[in-house]
Amino acid sequence: MPGLTSPGTRRPIGRCDGLGFGVPAYAHPLVAPTEWAELARPEAPLHWVVVNVARGPGARVDPLYTEASVRLRDAAVPVLGYLDARHGARPFGQLVADAHRFLDWYRVEGFYVDRAPTTSAELQDCRRLITTLRALLAVEGGSRGHVVLGHGSHPFEGYAEIADQLVTFAGPWSQYRWSEAPQWTAAHPPERFCHLVHGVPAPHLENAMRIARWQGAATVYFTDRTDHAAWEGLPAYWAEASRMLQSQPPPSM
Repeated sequence: MPGLTSPGTRRPIGRCDGLGFGVPAYAHPLVAPTEWAELARPEAPLHWVVVNVARGPGARVDPLYTEASVRLRDAAVPVLGYLDARHGARPFGQLVADAHRFLDWYRVEGFYVDRAPTTSAELQDCRRLITTLRALLAVEGGSRGHVVLGHGSHPFEGYAEIADQLVTFAGPWSQYRWSEAPQWTAAHPPERFCHLVHGVPAPHLENAMRIARWQGAATVYFTDRTDHAAWEGLPAYWAEASRMLQSQPPPSM
């Protein structure tokens, strides 16, 4: 991974042979139809795509998101439902209710828990949530699914033992280019970590990918979009970034 897979065959998110994209696709399919169509190309180097209807599944099913999710699954792209943990302040029951709606309405294959807590004191509550999410996924799809914790920074190390992936950086290129990973990350494989970076100029794409490899992150997303619009569509250099990413060597461990 990433690599070519036959339509309808889920791309495994396991040991990685190189970098792949994890895309927070927060633009509505009606607003960004071209971008959603691009994500459904079978050869796109994708590890997963996050569906975010309204900071969650929304109040009712949206047929356009249903259609977009089906196309992604047909292209063997894992679809993750967006859950907002509000840094640990969101009630457990609300998160589970949102998870049920995502499974019922969009047949997601996992979850992206945004604004996940980061401290050791909150680890047990987060473990309870992930255990519940895995149980729901097993009932609906027969597998443990894929759970990503969107911390946005390096959390307490224990979180690496309870989730499939941790987003240990989410922010601007101006910070990412000088960032460093703590020593404890070296004890975990690259597929455990994800970096989401906005405001990356096209001439710095190769450098951004180099930083991800050095820091041992197998899943990345780089965009020239900035601030509140960072995840509202694909970057202008998406095609170039995809070609470049597929030629990269494996990330460091």
